[in-house]
Amino acid sequence: MMKTKRSYNRGFRFSILLVVSFIMLISISLSAQELTQTIKGQVVDVDVQIPLPGVTVIIVGSDPLIGGITDVDGYFRLENVPLGRYDIRISYIGYEPALISELEVGSGKELVINTGLKESAVGLNEVVIKADQDKKEALNSMAIISSRQINMEEAHRFAGGFDDPARLVSSYAGVAGNMNSNAIVIRGNAPKGLLWRMEGLEISNPSHFANMTSFGGGGLTALSAQMMASSDFFTSAFPAEYGNALSGVFDIKLRSGNRDKREHTIEASLMGISLSSEGPYKKGRGATYLFNYRYANFGILKPILPEDAGLIKYQDFNFKTDLPTKKAGIFSIWGIGATDYSGSRVTKDMGDWEYEQDREDADGRTYMGALGVTHKLIIGKRSLLNSAMAVSGNGITWDIKRMDEQNSLHPYKNIENYSWKYSLSSYLNHKFGPKHTNRTGVTVHLINYDMLIQEAPVFTQDLVSFVDDKGSSELIQAFSQSRFDLSEKVKINAGIHVQYFTLNNQYVFEPRLGISWNIKPTHTLSLGYGDHSRLEMLFLYLGQQPSANGFAQPNKNLDFTKSHHLVAGYNWSVSENMNFRAEAYYQHLYSVPVKPGTSYSMMNVD
Repeated sequence: MMKTKRSYNRGFRFSILLVVSFIMLISISLSAQELTQTIKGQVVDVDVQIPLPGVTVIIVGSDPLIGGITDVDGYFRLENVPLGRYDIRISYIGYEPALISELEVGSGKELVINTGLKESAVGLNEVVIKADQDKKEALNSMAIISSRQINMEEAHRFAGGFDDPARLVSSYAGVAGNMNSNAIVIRGNAPKGLLWRMEGLEISNPSHFANMTSFGGGGLTALSAQMMASSDFFTSAFPAEYGNALSGVFDIKLRSGNRDKREHTIEASLMGISLSSEGPYKKGRGATYLFNYRYANFGILKPILPEDAGLIKYQDFNFKTDLPTKKAGIFSIWGIGATDYSGSRVTKDMGDWEYEQDREDADGRTYMGALGVTHKLIIGKRSLLNSAMAVSGNGITWDIKRMDEQNSLHPYKNIENYSWKYSLSSYLNHKFGPKHTNRTGVTVHLINYDMLIQEAPVFTQDLVSFVDDKGSSELIQAFSQSRFDLSEKVKINAGIHVQYFTLNNQYVFEPRLGISWNIKPTHTLSLGYGDHSRLEMLFLYLGQQPSANGFAQPNKNLDFTKSHHLVAGYNWSVSENMNFRAEAYYQHLYSVPVKPGTSYSMMNVD
């Protein structure tokens, strides 16, 4: 009797390929080797993005002191910085000081730091002893608890992470991962409950071979390490602007290209090649570009891989271009795209059949992509209007044939699953004063789908359709949230998020609340609550079964899957280089789809 490998077989392939690639990785960087480098960047108000002139920027512990002051547009430049790892302190009158830790200055590229400072809640004539703002805190000024900032330098340093931010966050408390995929399990929740955002808009899971080994996960990231700027990761009770998320949020930001000079990089390894370039279109004009292309084909490794590893290849392309104007704000055009192939051929000698997969001929392709335009417009000195539009989507085709004892192939499984959406989003961030900031916005997604899922009850029989539908629907979201800095010690963030799904006319109201109390300069207590909900995967709503009138869709009216989050946290800044954080977390899941007569639910699906 043949054994069944299940998902272990495909997961094993990824494990072997990643381990071999990691061991044998050889990178070539075409750049000049220098003993010193330049650190530069821009400092803005974190809420309304207004450039801050006169900000002091220094390298902590440098002797002689290395530092500078931002110009009228908020830009600074520190030249002739010896190679190494540094902490940078940023301070400005009327704003909370910030410390950016463990920045690596290398010879290949200039180090660019674009960051924001938060306006202090106390007057200029008051003296308050306060620790530096930890720049590992979330970039989003509305975040209070269960959030942190990550960057690609951390991913570079994370052993076995393959420059994958999803694998990096799996090292955080309350987050789990595995070698077989980059799926993110947050506090026991299935990976499919995570919301992925890029440049402020929801996108499909940005992974190669997404949803093939687990829903919500993939083989490795489709986002190049050359592209990602500091980004936010939330694990519970996230602010009101985030909707359609159940377990967590990964809010990805793309960095801008170097505005002063062009830089080019070529990396080659046994996995493939990577090409990237960045710089100004014309020096002094402010418009910049940045792109990266990667291609990988594991065919060259085939002689040293297991016989059942099959053929795996992928490619991806990321880019961002910034186009500032004098009075109309800043326009950014950005995109990400990935295509993948995985296949295996049938073992024709029946004597070698040990597993079910040995008699299968399989071809799988996955696709994902997003193309967007973002516009930021500063209105006066206290308002920021941020608008974005994008088209994004993903697809998977999976064709499996099985061979019988007469060496004839029969169709066994056929999946053609495509979904794409057009998104339009806008929010207004207004600072009423140093103690009250409000952010209110709306997002509309026009969701299109074309799905066909077929399987033969017995592989020698005809295929039976479980999903066969084509159409469109809308997901409409709105939110409003306010941050109240009652004092230098106490901060409150309160808001509400609303969602409406037109496919089945389901809607939800989600209150959110966060409170932070600095009991001492280096000790903070936090409390957060949120009611969160997420749509299930579209094919679940569209599943069909025979009825008296042909076919019925019994799941079409399913509600959002929902969850109450309650979390209490304690943070202790032990020193500039050490931080202790502890959280107690409670979650109550409800409105979860359950198979009648069983204990099986969609929470069991990973």
